Amino acid sequence: MNKLYNSTIGQDKNSFWRITSTMIVLLLLSVISVPVFAQSTTITGVVSSATDQSPLVGVTVRIKGGDTATSTDQNGSFSIQAATGDILQFSYIAFLPEEVKIGNANRLQVVMRSDSRSMEEVVVVGFGTARKSEITAASTNIKAEDFRQGAARNAMDLLQGKVAGLQVSRSGSNPNTGVALQLRGVTSISGTNSPLVVIDGIPGGNLDLLQQADIESINVLKDGSAAAIYGTQANGGVILVTTKKGAPGKTRFDYSTYINKDFLQREPDFLSADEFRQKIDEGFMAETQDFGANVNAIDEMVKKNNFSQYHTLAISGGGENNNFRASTYYRDLQSIAKENGRTEYGVRANFNGKGLDDRLTTQVDFVTNLNNANLLGGGGWEWAYTRNPTLPIKNEDGSWFYDQTSTNQVARLYEEHSRRQQQTTTISGTVGYEIIKDLKFNMFGSMQRNSWVDGYYATLNSEPAFKDERKLTGSASQSTVLEFKYAFEPTISFNRIINDVHSFNAVAGYSYRYDVNQGFNAANRGFQNDVFEENNMGAGTALTLGYAGIGSYKNDNKIIGFLGRLIYSFDSKYTIQGTFRRDGSSRFGANNKWGNFGSLGAAWNISSEDFMQNVTFVNDLKLRASYGVTGNQDIPNYRSLVTLGTGNNYIYPDGVWRQTYGPDRNPNPNLRWETKSEYNAGVDFMLFDGRLGGAIDVYKRITKDLLGNYTSQQPPFIRNFIFTNVGQISSRGVELTLNAIPVRNENVTWTIDLIGSSNRNRMDSFSNDTFKADANDYGSIGGAGALGNAIRTFEGGRIGDFYGKRFAGFSEDGKWLFYKRDGSVVPFNEINDSRTDLENTDLAVLGNAIPKYYLSINSTVRYKNFDFRIFFRGRFDYDILNTMQLTYGNRRTLPNNVLHDAFDKHADLDDTYMYSDYYLESGSHLKLDELTLGYTFKLNSERVRNLRIYATGTNLALFTKYTGNDPEFIGDTGLGPGIDNRGMFPNTRSLLMGLNIGF
Repeated sequence: MNKLYNSTIGQDKNSFWRITSTMIVLLLLSVISVPVFAQSTTITGVVSSATDQSPLVGVTVRIKGGDTATSTDQNGSFSIQAATGDILQFSYIAFLPEEVKIGNANRLQVVMRSDSRSMEEVVVVGFGTARKSEITAASTNIKAEDFRQGAARNAMDLLQGKVAGLQVSRSGSNPNTGVALQLRGVTSISGTNSPLVVIDGIPGGNLDLLQQADIESINVLKDGSAAAIYGTQANGGVILVTTKKGAPGKTRFDYSTYINKDFLQREPDFLSADEFRQKIDEGFMAETQDFGANVNAIDEMVKKNNFSQYHTLAISGGGENNNFRASTYYRDLQSIAKENGRTEYGVRANFNGKGLDDRLTTQVDFVTNLNNANLLGGGGWEWAYTRNPTLPIKNEDGSWFYDQTSTNQVARLYEEHSRRQQQTTTISGTVGYEIIKDLKFNMFGSMQRNSWVDGYYATLNSEPAFKDERKLTGSASQSTVLEFKYAFEPTISFNRIINDVHSFNAVAGYSYRYDVNQGFNAANRGFQNDVFEENNMGAGTALTLGYAGIGSYKNDNKIIGFLGRLIYSFDSKYTIQGTFRRDGSSRFGANNKWGNFGSLGAAWNISSEDFMQNVTFVNDLKLRASYGVTGNQDIPNYRSLVTLGTGNNYIYPDGVWRQTYGPDRNPNPNLRWETKSEYNAGVDFMLFDGRLGGAIDVYKRITKDLLGNYTSQQPPFIRNFIFTNVGQISSRGVELTLNAIPVRNENVTWTIDLIGSSNRNRMDSFSNDTFKADANDYGSIGGAGALGNAIRTFEGGRIGDFYGKRFAGFSEDGKWLFYKRDGSVVPFNEINDSRTDLENTDLAVLGNAIPKYYLSINSTVRYKNFDFRIFFRGRFDYDILNTMQLTYGNRRTLPNNVLHDAFDKHADLDDTYMYSDYYLESGSHLKLDELTLGYTFKLNSERVRNLRIYATGTNLALFTKYTGNDPEFIGDTGLGPGIDNRGMFPNTRSLLMGLNIGF
C-alpha cells in the first residue's frame, strides 16, 4: 500500500499541485465574483406622473424575469432588492409601462406617462366620472403631457391638432386675440358654434383663468350623447377642463419658466421705395408721386427685441384627510408689434378635505387673474404695406406727416394709447356626503366675476386732433364692463359594482345659472393739455358744447335644468347609457321656455368575450353607438320680447326738448332653442400589447329650428324684421385617431400619434311655411370696388361655397373676360350677374372654403434622458379668396403701393377690380408646427425631485402653393370662411427656451 501511495505521489506530484492550485484559484474567483456580479443591494426611488410630477401610489415595481416585486407608497416611494444589471419594470393602471436598468446609482427617479388608450382610465364626463371602458359616446381625453409645448396664449391653443373634429383657429399672432372653436362643423346661423367650456365644474368658465401648468387634462365631449347632459348649452359640444389638485405626501414645489421670441416671416412682396421710383420712371405713375422719402413703414411698426417670459410656482401636498395645491404666475407677452402685448399675473388655490370617517368631502377653489393689456398696436398693417413708400413718416421740422386720405399708423403708436385693466375672479366649492356606501350627495356652487376698464387717449399732436373739424384737440374715452356668472348645482350619485358583474354609475341633479352683464362708456374732446389723459373726462370742452358721448347698459339671463344619467355595465362587456335633461331658459318665448334633451348609447367590449381570449394580438376592442339631442340658447338676451329703444329728441309744447322712445324689435312668444340630433358609431381598439391603438368615429348630425333674423310683414308686425326659428343644417363626417409605438425598449421609446377628420356641412333649408329664402350671402370681400359678398349658401348646398363669375381670360387690351352659363366668353358688361334670377344668371359656384380633410401627426422619441417631438398639422382640399392679390395685384391701385405680382403674374390685367375664381387659390397646406428637444436630469437627490430643460420652435415651416398670408390664420369656421384678410396681423415664427424643476 505504501509502495502504491509513494508511487502515485511520485508520479503525479506535479499534477496534484496543479489541480490544487486550480481549485484554490476557482474558489477565490467564486468568492470575488459574488460582490462583483451577483450581490444584490437596496434600490430606492420615487415614481411620479409625467403630467404634473405628482407621486403615483400603488405602482407595481418588479424585477424583470423574476418574482421579486413591491409597490409604491402614498409618497410614490419604493424600495426593492436588486443587482446591477437587473431591469426594473414599472406598471400602473392607465399608465404606459416603464423599464429601468440598474446601474451604479441606488436611488431612482422614474416618470410614467399616462396611457390615454387604457380602458381602465377614469375620465371626466360631466357631473361625474366614468371608466373609459364604460364610455358609449365619442370623446377625447388629452393629458397635460400631450399638450403643444409652445408659449400658448390661450388654453385652447394647447388642443390644436390634438382632437379629431375640433377646429381651433386664430387670426394671427396678436397676444390680445382669442381663438375660434368649432366642433364637427357649423351648427347655427345666429347662435354660437363654439363648444361650452366647463372648468372644474364651472359652466362657461373664463379661459383667461387657465394656465398651461395648472391643467391636469382636457376632455372633449364631441357627440350629442356625450354632451346631452348639458341640455340647451351643448349644441357645439362640451370641453371639460380639469385642473391639478394636491396629493397626500410631502409638500412639493414645482417651478416652470420660459422665455420666447417671435420673428417676422412670410411677408407680402410689395415694392420698395427704389422699385416704386423705377415704376415712376417706366411711366406707370406721374413724377409727382415721388415725395423724396425712403420709408419701410413695417420696420417702424415691428418690435424686433420682443421677449416674452413666463414664471409659475406651484406648492402642493397634504395628509391623510386633506390636501392642497396653490400656484401663482407671471406672464409678460411681448408682441412682434409695437404697443401691443399683455402682462398677466394671478393665483390659483385648491383645498380638499375629508371628515366624518371619510364620508364628508369638501373642495374649495379660488382663482384670480389680473391683466394689463396694450391694445393700441397690432393693426395698421395694410396701411404700412400699401402706402406710397416715398411718403415721409415725419415732416422736415420733426412733426408727424398727416394727410386727409389715410392714417399715419406709426404716429398713432407715439401719440395715442389704448389700454385695458382687467380682473377675472372665480370662487367655487363642493360639499359631498356619502349617505350610505356608494351613494353620495354633492352640492356645487360658483361665482365668476369679470371686469375691465378700457382707456383711450389721443394727444393734442395726434392725427384725430389734426383732422377735427371743430378744432377740439385731444380725445379721450373710457368704458367699463362688469359681468357676473352664478351657478348652483346639487347632485346625488350612486356608483357600485355588484358581485363583480353589475356596474351602476348614476347621477341626478338640479342646475341653476344666472348671468348679469352691465357696462358704461363716455367720450369727450377738446382738452387744453395732455396731463390728465382719459382720467379727467370732464375737462374736455366738447361736453359743454354738446359733442361728448355717454352710454350704459345692463341685461341678464337665467337657465334652470333638471338632469339625470345612468350607466349600466354587465360583466365589463356590455354597457348601456341613458341621459335626460329638462331645461328652461329666460331667453325664449313665453310659449317655449322649457325643452327636453336626452341621449341613449351602448357599447360592447368585444375583447372581454371568451372567444377573444386566444386572440393575443388584441388587447382592447370596443364598439360604440349613440344618439343624443342637445340645444342652443346662446343668443343675445331679450330677443323674444318687445323692447324699447331711444329715438330722436323732440320739442314739447312746453318748449322742453325730450327724448322719445319706441319699440326696436318685434316680440316672438314662440321663440325656442335650436335642436340638434346626432347619431354616432365608433370603435376603440388597442393591439399588439399596446403598440397600436386608437379610435374611429362616424357621425351624422341635424340641427333644426335655426335661430336668426328674418323679414317680417308690416302690419301686423311693428318692425320689418323678427328673430325666429327657421331652417335646418346638417353635417356628417368621419374621425380617426391612431396611436402607435414602433419602438419601446429600455433606452428608446418612439410614439406616433395621427389625428384625421373629414366633414361635409350642408344647409338643408332656409325656409319654413312662413319665411322663404333660396339662399343667403356671407363673407364680405371689402376693400376697393365694393364687391359685396364672396360666399353664397343655397338651400341644399354646402356651407362655404364661393359664388361668382367664372374667369375666361383677358382681352388684348387687358379687360376681363368671363364665361356665360352656356360656355360662351364675353366681357363683363355682358354677364348676367343677377343673384335673384337663378335660372338665367351667369354666376356659379366656384369652389368651397371649408377644408375637406384635417390631419396632424405627432412623433415623439425618448432616448434615455432626451426627448424629441416633431408635430405637423395640415388642412387639405379647399379654396381661399386671395383679397391681397385682388386689390394690390392690380396696377389700378397705383399710386398706392402694389405687389410685384401686379407687373408679372398679373401683367395682362389692365382693368378695374373684379371678384371671380381668378383669385381663388388652393389653401391646402402642411405646417411644421412644433419642434421640441428636451433633457430630463435623473438626479439622485432628496431635494430636487425633477429637472427638465427644453427648447421649442413653433411655426417653423409651411408647405403650400397658396401665395397669400399663412393659410392657417385664414378662418375655416362659421358661415363666411376662407377670405384672406388684407390687414392680417403678420405671421411669426417663435423660439422658446424653458425649464421645469420640482423640489
